[in-house]
Amino acid sequence: MSGSLEKIGIVFGDASPTEFYFVTDENKHPPRWEYVLVKSRENIDGEEVEVDVIAQIDAIYSSSMALSGKPSLETVEKIKDAGLIDKRLFAKARVLGFLYEGNVLHPRRAIYPGNDVFRAPESVLEDFYSHRRGEGLFVGHLITRQDVPVSISVRGFRRHLAILAQTGAGKSYAAGVLLEELLKKGATVVVLDPHADYVFLSRRRDGTKFSDRISVFRTPESTGRYDESQIDKISSYEVKFSDLSIDEIATVCGISERWTNILRAIQEAIEELGKSYSLNDLIKKFEERGDPDSLRALNYVKRLSKIRVFSSATTDIEKLLMPKHISVVDLSGLDDRVSDYMAFRILSGIYEKAETQQYKYPVFVFIEEAHRFISNKENTLSKGIIKRIAAEGRKFGVFLVLITQRPYKIDPDALSQCNSQIIMRMTNPEDQRAVKNSSERMSESLLNDLPGLNVGEAVIVGEVTRAPVMVKIRQRETEEGGADIDVVEKLREAVKEAEEEEVLRDEVLRKEVEKIRGIVEGFE
Repeated sequence: MSGSLEKIGIVFGDASPTEFYFVTDENKHPPRWEYVLVKSRENIDGEEVEVDVIAQIDAIYSSSMALSGKPSLETVEKIKDAGLIDKRLFAKARVLGFLYEGNVLHPRRAIYPGNDVFRAPESVLEDFYSHRRGEGLFVGHLITRQDVPVSISVRGFRRHLAILAQTGAGKSYAAGVLLEELLKKGATVVVLDPHADYVFLSRRRDGTKFSDRISVFRTPESTGRYDESQIDKISSYEVKFSDLSIDEIATVCGISERWTNILRAIQEAIEELGKSYSLNDLIKKFEERGDPDSLRALNYVKRLSKIRVFSSATTDIEKLLMPKHISVVDLSGLDDRVSDYMAFRILSGIYEKAETQQYKYPVFVFIEEAHRFISNKENTLSKGIIKRIAAEGRKFGVFLVLITQRPYKIDPDALSQCNSQIIMRMTNPEDQRAVKNSSERMSESLLNDLPGLNVGEAVIVGEVTRAPVMVKIRQRETEEGGADIDVVEKLREAVKEAEEEEVLRDEVLRKEVEKIRGIVEGFE
């Protein structure tokens, strides 16, 4: 195979199983993040085997012996004019692994100095980052090789996934790509969507239908970012108050299980009301009873008046859980308390169905703006169930995808449960530290690469990929909701509108002047 490979350098200096340096020719000048191949030998199951080790260029350096030290400008000019500047180009490469019988393994031996370094062929890279038939989700291409497709493994979602990036780097766009791919695989997906980023998933970018198997759910009180006429297949999500158990009422109201007198007052009031009652009915019952425990319970239950999802019927969680179907829960326009309750109610329902095996297919739960629901400081209502899913959900087939632009604000225990991460441009040091602390696979060198990523580029690490990979996310098939406005175009529209107003005002003024002139001429 060596005869068909393009040689670009030779290994020199100290090397290890994880990195090596090589010198290269300026005419072959490989870019940073390029993929290279070196031959090595490994002992596998007691047998010596020649392997093709794949590595990625981590840094590029250039130097000159003639210009070493601290020469003066005059000296440099003389050396340059004499044509004595020697150019040396060398690179540092981080080892990714080698492919052996369908698996990516990590070398145990150092790469030897003197070994030739080749440009990794497209076919080798494609095999390196491919997955078994039916397992791969096509997400994009290698940043430095647009002809090499990259897929991630749907099996890797079993250990949860986080999509992390600063605002505007493309995290919601990347999540949209994953949703398209999961739907094609037949997945059951529920999306908690605080900014209406995913409400147009049923449409292609040209406005035609992408899929009928996508529904959008809203509360009856939802104002929403978009009018209902703009969204396809919209349904109402409602909760009948009398369907709440005492434990649920206590949890939502913040009533501790130690406050037995208050809990007993709630229990007695519910028994007196019978099977069907509203929140207002329960409030009135406490007022009628008038005893101290009922009045204390009243103070807590009144808080539920702010959560405007209670109605005469409950939307069955099974309406959100269907094979090969995406349910987008549009939380835009809702108060944080209402969004938090809806997340708690829906996630609790999903977990219960999965835990009791009432739903037999895996469920993928995408939580956008995850730091709002599972903060590292505030105790939100939904925090407990999200942490429970993060810790135990994989046993029952419930897999989380946490999406956020502020990873340092997320509960570190939940973030560390996401064994795979798609990380896009990130410059905030606090966020970078949170990412590093949450992932054993995020090396210092990869972390240093994050500020240099362009919009739509990502580093993917963890169980969804055979080896850390830098990807340009592919173009979405579906229409994007919640995208940033085109500021330049909006300003053009503003200028046009202002100019039209000025023309109209001048025309009105001209007519008024002519009218006055006519009146004056009439008197004359």
